[in-house]
Amino acid sequence: MVKRSLEASVTGIEQAKKAFAHKGWTQDNLAFEVNLKTRQPIWRFFTGRSVDRHIFIEICSVLSLNWRKIAANPPEEFSESKELGAAEFLDIDALVQFVRSQRFDKIQDQCGTLQLLDVTRPVIIDDIYIDVNILEEIASLQWLEFADLQKFTSKEFDRFGLGEVSQTQMAGIAAVQTYSKLRVLGKPGAGKTTFLQHLAIRCNRGRFAANRVPIFVTLRDFADETRVAGEFHLLNYICKEFLNCGISDPSVLETLLLEGRVLLLLDGLDEVLHQQSIGVVNEIRRLSEKYQKNMFVVTCRTAAKAFNLRRFTDVEIAPFSQDQIVAFAQKWFTTFTKTNIQDKQKQAFEFIEKLDLPENLQFRRLAVTPLFLHLACWVFHHQNKFPTQKAAFYKQCLDLLLGKWDETKPIQRDEVYQDFSLPQKLKLLSQVASATFEQGNYFFEQRIVEQHISNYIGDLPNASTEPEELQLDSEGVLQAIELQHGLLAERVRGIFSFSYLTFQEYLTARKIVASYNLEALKQPLERLVTHITEPRWREIFLLTVAMLRNADFLVLLMKQEIDALVAQEPYLQKFLTWASQKSVAAPDSAAIWAFYLALAKTPHLTPYFALVCIFDQDIFLDTALDNLVMECESNFADVYECNDAVSSALAIVQDAGLHQALQQLRDLLPDLEQSRESIQTWWQTSYPAWMERLKTAIAKHRNIQHRWHFSPRQQQLLQQYYNANQLLIDCLNSNCEVTDVVRQEIEASLFPIKELSKREWLGLRSEVV
Repeated sequence: MVKRSLEASVTGIEQAKKAFAHKGWTQDNLAFEVNLKTRQPIWRFFTGRSVDRHIFIEICSVLSLNWRKIAANPPEEFSESKELGAAEFLDIDALVQFVRSQRFDKIQDQCGTLQLLDVTRPVIIDDIYIDVNILEEIASLQWLEFADLQKFTSKEFDRFGLGEVSQTQMAGIAAVQTYSKLRVLGKPGAGKTTFLQHLAIRCNRGRFAANRVPIFVTLRDFADETRVAGEFHLLNYICKEFLNCGISDPSVLETLLLEGRVLLLLDGLDEVLHQQSIGVVNEIRRLSEKYQKNMFVVTCRTAAKAFNLRRFTDVEIAPFSQDQIVAFAQKWFTTFTKTNIQDKQKQAFEFIEKLDLPENLQFRRLAVTPLFLHLACWVFHHQNKFPTQKAAFYKQCLDLLLGKWDETKPIQRDEVYQDFSLPQKLKLLSQVASATFEQGNYFFEQRIVEQHISNYIGDLPNASTEPEELQLDSEGVLQAIELQHGLLAERVRGIFSFSYLTFQEYLTARKIVASYNLEALKQPLERLVTHITEPRWREIFLLTVAMLRNADFLVLLMKQEIDALVAQEPYLQKFLTWASQKSVAAPDSAAIWAFYLALAKTPHLTPYFALVCIFDQDIFLDTALDNLVMECESNFADVYECNDAVSSALAIVQDAGLHQALQQLRDLLPDLEQSRESIQTWWQTSYPAWMERLKTAIAKHRNIQHRWHFSPRQQQLLQQYYNANQLLIDCLNSNCEVTDVVRQEIEASLFPIKELSKREWLGLRSEVV
C-alpha cells in the first residue's frame, strides 16, 4: 500500500525554506493555504518529522515544489505488479483517496500553471487567478426588438448583455455546485480554461468537491487521438491517462463513475474541428447520461453555443467587475514586478488609479476581459503609464484575436475564409465598423452585417456572382468571425455588435486613414471634420490623427471647421474677444478663459469657480466684484447688505482708482443709524443711480460689466466651440505627426484654452450647461 506519511530530507527542507521565504509568508499563512486548522503539521514538515502523505504533498504543491524531490525515501511509482484495483478497497471513500493520491502530481502538472501571452515562463495559477462570476442568462438567447437596443448610448454599450444592466451574477464555484451538468460559455480570453484549471486544482487539494476525483480533458487532444483511433470513446481516453498515473485497472474509473465520485472537466468544445464536433458532442452526452451522479463542466466559446448538450445548463462568464480588476492587478504586479513588496503594491495602485482616469476610458472598457487586462498590465509594467499611442495597443489586441490567440494554444480550426490574409480581415472588419458607426448604429441586424460582408466578398477576385452563393459565404464568414475571433458578437437573437465599442471606433478610424492614404483623396478627412461637434466622434478624431503619416491637413481642416461655427455670430465674436482680452495676460490663461465663460453664462456660480483658481488675484477680485453687483441687485437686498458687500470688496481692491470709487459709493449709502423711513426713501429715490455708478466704476476699472444674454442656440454654439477647440488641442498633444509650422500657426490663432485640463473643463461643463 501507499505510505501513509512522508518526511522531508535535509536538502528538501533547505529547498522548501527557500521557497517559503520567497513567498514572504508566516507558518500560519502557509497553514491557511494548505487548509489546515493548526500550523503544527507545517512545523513538523520543516523540522523533518513525519507528516500525513496528502498534507506533505499539498505543502509542496503550494510552495511550487516537486514533493518526490523534497521527501526522504519517496515511494516508488507503482508497477503493474503492485497495481491495486477497485476490488482491493473496502469502501468508495478509500478508493477516491487512493486515486486522488496517485493522480495528484498529474493534476498539479496539468492545471497548476498558466502560460500567459508574452510571458516566457509558466505562472502558478494561484499567483494570478481571480474568482470569476457567472451570468445565468445568455444575452444572445434573449428576444428583443432592434428598436429596444437603439436607446443604448455609447456609455451603456459595453454594459449591455454583460450582466451589468439587468442580469444577476453568481460566483463560478457556486454555479458548479448548483448545476451538476454545466456548460460555461465565454468570449475569447474570458478565462474559461483558467476557470476549469482552477476547479481541478481546488478539487485536487480537497477544497472543492473533496469526495470526488478531478479529471481534466482538453477536448481538442481527445478529438485528435480519436481521429487516429477511428472512434469516439471518452472512457478509453481517460483510462489511458489513468494508466500513466499507475492505475491500469479499468474497473477503478468505472466504479468511481458509477458511484458519482468524478468531477469531469472538459475544456474547449469550440476548438474541435467541425467534422469531429458531432462525435465529440454525442460522446459527452452519452457519458453524462450514463453516469448522471457525477459533475460535468464543459467550456465553449459563446458563439459555438449551437452544439446542444442535452440536460446541460448554459451559463456565461461575466466581465470583470471593478473589484475583480483591482484584485487581478494586485496579483499581477506582485507576481511580475521584480522589486520589493512596497514597490509592487505601489505600481498596482498607480495602475488602478490611472486606469480610472477619463482619458483611459478605452483601456478600461477592454480591461473587463482577463486577456486584455493582462495586456494592459504588461504595457503599464514596462512603461509605468498607459500608451499615448492607443492605436498601437488596439492593433496588438486585434492581431491577437485574429490569429495569435489560437496559435498560442495551438488550435486548428475550420477556416471558412482561409484565403483571407490578416490585412484582408482587417479591411473587411473596418468596412463593417465604418458603415455602421457612420449611421450611428452600435447594434445592427444580422442581415445588415451579412450584406456588408457580401459586398466585400463580391469585390474579391474570382468571387461568385450567384446571389445565393454569396449569401451562404457571407453567413459562413460572419460565423467564423464570431466564433474564432469574438470581434462580432450576437448580443440578442439576430442582432449583432462589435464585442467592444473600442474596436468599432479603432476600425472606423483605420478605414478613414486607409482611404486617405491609399486613394490620396481629401474626401475622407473632409467628411470626418463635419462630425467635429458630435461627442461620439471624439475618439475617432484622436485615433485618426494619431494614425496618419502626416496630420497637417486634418488639423487644419479641424481649425477651419471650428472657426466656421461662430463665423456668422457677431455677438458671440464680441464675447469671445472680451473673454480673450480678460485672460490674455494671465499666467494660467486657460483657466481664466474658462472662468469668464462661466461668469458670462451663469453668474451666480462664479464663487465656485473662483475656488478652482483661488490663487489668482484677478479671478478672486472679479468674483468678489461680480458678487457685489449681484448682492446689491438682489430683490432681497437692503442697505445693510450693500454696505457689507462694498466693505468686503474694499478689503481686497488694490487698484487706487477703483478703491476710491468704491469708497465714494459706500459714503453715499445712508447712515445706518437713520430712521427706517429715511432709509426706505433713499432706497426708492437714490438707489437706481447709485447702482449705475457702481456698475460704471467696475466696468471702467475691471471690464466685467457685461451681462451676456445668449439664446439657446448661441449657448449650444458656444459649448460646441469650446469642446471642438479642446478636441483640437488634445489632437495636437497626442504625439501625432504635425509639422512645426502648422502647429505654431494653429496655436497662435487659438483662443487661450490650450492648457485647460480635461478634468477642469468637465467640472466647468457640469455647472454651466
